[in-house]
Amino acid sequence: MLSRTFRRFLSLRTVSTPSENAVKFIADSRLLPEGFQQAIDIESLPEANEKSPLASELYKINGVKSVMIGNDFITVNKVDTSLSNNPELEWPALEPKIQSSILEWLKAKKHIMDPKFLEQYQKELDEINENDDDIVFEIKELINTRIRPALQDDGGDIHFRSFDESTGTVYVKLRGACKSCSQSEDTLKGGIEGMLKHYIPEVEHVKAVLDPEEEIAVAEFEKLEQKLKSSK
Repeated sequence: MLSRTFRRFLSLRTVSTPSENAVKFIADSRLLPEGFQQAIDIESLPEANEKSPLASELYKINGVKSVMIGNDFITVNKVDTSLSNNPELEWPALEPKIQSSILEWLKAKKHIMDPKFLEQYQKELDEINENDDDIVFEIKELINTRIRPALQDDGGDIHFRSFDESTGTVYVKLRGACKSCSQSEDTLKGGIEGMLKHYIPEVEHVKAVLDPEEEIAVAEFEKLEQKLKSSK
């Protein structure tokens, strides 16, 4: 599992887009925490400094106009060709610089998104708003009023990530004692999933997600565990 986790840091595919000023860089695995389904637009350097250290690094490359970070891709927009005749601002020169910068960042296992920004983004996901459809509204309502208070009583917490209508799957993030508890799977399936399925027929499954950094930690632990077993 460890080699599969790190393989995504060693290659990056590039594909063209309908816009001649944009190129999509696709990673082997996801870049955003699981359950974050919407790509995050970054339109300026100040915005990059607030949201993404990686985007801030890309803005150091002359010609980068904007960045969008998705689940498993980064789309980079360059300045329009009509604004400059400089060949260094064309894709043959820009693409290898951008690709190298992204790969070096990922190999170093640095934060792609700013943790404080993700925390605020998570709060927005948890909040009920007028754009939520009826099912998401009900899911958030149950989590906020029934499930979260019970988990917080035991030193844990839960955050809503997303709902996949096609599979009926609710993606949640467990935190605190709930994440490390040996009975977390029972809590997830018997408690959280049971309650959501009882009140919301459209819900079929509940899945707890890991952030990329946590997956790496799990992989490291499994590697160590395998070494210990092999040495016996």
